[in-house]
Amino acid sequence: MNILNSRIHGYIDYALVALLVLAPSLFGFAGVAATICYILAVLQLGMSLLTAYPLGVVKAIPFPVHGGVELVAGVFLLAAPWLFNFAHVASAQIFFIVAGVVLAIVWLVTNYRTAEAEMTVGRSYYR
Repeated sequence: MNILNSRIHGYIDYALVALLVLAPSLFGFAGVAATICYILAVLQLGMSLLTAYPLGVVKAIPFPVHGGVELVAGVFLLAAPWLFNFAHVASAQIFFIVAGVVLAIVWLVTNYRTAEAEMTVGRSYYR
């Protein structure tokens, strides 16, 4: 199911950065869970800025590689409450599980072959 193109995926990526930054305040958790959110937000922002897709700035990371990293991040989010011993904090546990599932779904429905074609749309071939 390749429903999402790279442009829409990019918007989701930047929304994820904002959500990761805001989640500790919005859902009332702190400590290691909040720290992981902030670290993942910085990593996601950096990767998004460096990805070769329409919303990337430097375009150094191939979009399929970006997708692979996000799949790993989704699995990490699912496991983090138990790996870092904050599963007893219900709001953090639920946020991490939902975020991991959503990230995995985004990975599943994204067409990772669209980035190059979308970046050439509108480019002038007269130089």
